[in-house]
Amino acid sequence: MHSTVMSTAPRRPLHKRLLSSLLMGASMALSASIAHGETILFVGNSFTFGEGSAVKYWNAGTVTDLNQQGIGGIPALFKAFTVQAGLNYDVSLETAPGQGLDYHYNNKLSVLDKPWDKVVLQSYSTLDASKPGNPAKLVQYAGLLADAFKAKNSQVDVQLMATWSRADQTYPSSGAWYGKDIYQMALDVNAGYQLADATWANISGVIPVGLAWNRAMSQGFADINPYDGIDPGKVKLWANDNYHASIYGSYLEALTVFGHITGLDPRSLGANETSAAQLGLTSAQASALQQLAFEQLAAPVPEPSTYAMLLTGAGLLVMWRRRPLKAGRARSD
Repeated sequence: MHSTVMSTAPRRPLHKRLLSSLLMGASMALSASIAHGETILFVGNSFTFGEGSAVKYWNAGTVTDLNQQGIGGIPALFKAFTVQAGLNYDVSLETAPGQGLDYHYNNKLSVLDKPWDKVVLQSYSTLDASKPGNPAKLVQYAGLLADAFKAKNSQVDVQLMATWSRADQTYPSSGAWYGKDIYQMALDVNAGYQLADATWANISGVIPVGLAWNRAMSQGFADINPYDGIDPGKVKLWANDNYHASIYGSYLEALTVFGHITGLDPRSLGANETSAAQLGLTSAQASALQQLAFEQLAAPVPEPSTYAMLLTGAGLLVMWRRRPLKAGRARSD
């Protein structure tokens, strides 16, 4: 803290003193809010709870699993980061393996229907299990859930988490993205989430986890093809199934969520961030992953129209509408 120094200088003009008082009041209100703790809910599947890595049950006691399955996962990593950053979040999660947002809306709404401050929604990894790459179901149920949360708390901040390219969907001939490079699936998934964000007024943004994975691979930190072995000096973002996230992939996922939700620079956690060491990452790896998350969060986001054109070109533009689009966009039924 800075010490107070008495001064004989003239007093500041009244309007500046009023502005200073307002800013101080806002700061005190924010501090009070943090002291009482913000509530945040994570809704998703195995990509949120960390299937295939030690993250799944890690620090489960620090978060509330609404399904009482003892899951820690990405929510627990997020909680650890916020504690180290001096923030107070009351973190809850509701997850179900192999499910999209339609499942949570149709089967878990009674559990979720509370006045949350923040919500992170993550749907099926291919956008639609039966129609890979088609965002229609994601757009529909992301909007329905966002409306439900808004009805309970008019100030709720609903974010969507766009996930990564699956190696098992890219390299084997049976994969829906076979014949495309490893970056394309994450781009398509991100486009679907961005379309949902552009469609619904009650959705506030998209967390670019998949694009952070793309960045890790394109910059040579992570290997791009686990089916031909791991290049020396690189890490594998996928778990052993080449589908879910490894410790490295989960850590990058949680960093990207942390930076997006809190607005803080992931690099502020530092090379000696405690959960990285507990999970077996070196300080150099932790620093590199924090840098990658920072760069992705600082990258410009393409206009929603760009994503709409991409999806139209792929024959996947959503035609389903039940509520007005966000301000400035025409309604289509």
